[in-house]
Amino acid sequence: MSTPETANRPKPSAAELLDYVDEVRGSVGGEKFRDELVTEMYHRAEEIAAQTVRKKKSRKWFIDEEIDRILTHPVLGIPFMAALFALVFWITIVGANIPSALLSGLLIAEGGLSDWFNTYLGIEAPAVLASSLYELLHRVFSFLHAPLWLSGFVIDGVYLGLAWVVSVMLPPMAIFFPLFTLLEDLGYLPRVAFNLDWLFRKAGAHGKQALTMMMGFGCNAVGVIACRVIDSPRERLIAILTNVFVPCNGRFPTLITVASIFVAGMVAERGTFAASLVGTAAVVGIVIFGVITTLVVSWALSRTILRGEPSAFVLELPPYRRPSVLRVLYTSLIDRTLFVLFRACVVAAPAGGIIWLMANLHIGDSSVAALVSGFLDPFGTLLGLDGVILLAFIIAIPANEIVMPTIIMLYLNQGRMIELQEAALGTLLTDHGWTLLTAVSLMLFSLLHNPCGTTIWTIWRETRSVKWTLFGALMPLVLAIAICLIVATLARIFLAIGFGAAV
Repeated sequence: MSTPETANRPKPSAAELLDYVDEVRGSVGGEKFRDELVTEMYHRAEEIAAQTVRKKKSRKWFIDEEIDRILTHPVLGIPFMAALFALVFWITIVGANIPSALLSGLLIAEGGLSDWFNTYLGIEAPAVLASSLYELLHRVFSFLHAPLWLSGFVIDGVYLGLAWVVSVMLPPMAIFFPLFTLLEDLGYLPRVAFNLDWLFRKAGAHGKQALTMMMGFGCNAVGVIACRVIDSPRERLIAILTNVFVPCNGRFPTLITVASIFVAGMVAERGTFAASLVGTAAVVGIVIFGVITTLVVSWALSRTILRGEPSAFVLELPPYRRPSVLRVLYTSLIDRTLFVLFRACVVAAPAGGIIWLMANLHIGDSSVAALVSGFLDPFGTLLGLDGVILLAFIIAIPANEIVMPTIIMLYLNQGRMIELQEAALGTLLTDHGWTLLTAVSLMLFSLLHNPCGTTIWTIWRETRSVKWTLFGALMPLVLAIAICLIVATLARIFLAIGFGAAV
């Protein structure tokens, strides 16, 4: 009720009201004001509900509170989460081998599915499956008397690039996304955000960024799209720009191959188990480094160019529920897997053509690819890499899956991408000067470098900003160059003064 004194008092301006609110907030709660306010609101709501609502106890499929005592426990919650996602990654990586080999036989390999039937089924392949689509296309073009340059560009270039992306990218996504969507439908993912909220809050980011980061392990483009769940535009942009720092399924094959050959190779004489353990530890270490990088870059962005007031993160944990199989399959396979695969194919098709042109067009006695890799070699050596590796990453911007096939093609001076078994690949890389430093630098560069073409396209679609799209593409590249330069320089200094083995 107004009084004569208050009625005659001049009304404060908006600026004065905001200053007063900041003053009161600082005195009653400081930085934890939002948390304390939300907690008090829920306590009051519980008191009112307890006074007015009668509950009938009913049996549930899950006893939510008992399960949450473990899954959201301050000590047990994060180890359980890490173990669960490690299991998801392991199922994805191991489970993708068989369907990936099947697709490779159908689309690329000479002899079609002959090797696949012999390896996995122990029988001979039917005659109709003894030729891949790649071989059939060459026969069709030969029957039509097509020029060699046309068949080379279309089949060895465009088609082979597309087929490689499909065979490498589709199986992991078709396994990872259903598993991830299953956890989402089950109600576990909000618990992940709850467990990691304190880490992202300290980094100046939103707690839901934990979910978008996890989606990035399947595909960074899907992780960028998942950032829509963050309401704050500023914090959503932070999540979009840092999603690239977790390795997607397109980068895992390169990381695993290099770790298996060079890192695990250091202890190969101690047995297969020790070698696989060391190789796995190297890949896990790279993943952890990517998560740390995500937090550090988020912290830096939130205190510099994306400085702003953090939004309140009110998370009400939903009840656990029985997953809907049809919804899980539709969301994971249609909305995520096929959607992202289509975008990847759109950007991979021209990349395959460019690779073929660079490998088959010659200036003098050298191919364009050889000339460009030679030009890049001094800078690549400075980073612990070489010119061929840098050129492969440039060519593979549309799709990270083709980095290693492109490296093999350039080292062997072939006119198309080919695949080698691990032993032959190790010999090839070692013969071309690869050392442990090369392997470590490549793993770091693969983790931190610019996002693939699909992700860059998705960043633009989500932000509609050329400025932030360019920043999202170039900022990781600058960071990758800086980290590799530091690691290579330190390794050479240690070697120069007599520490460690040859790098």
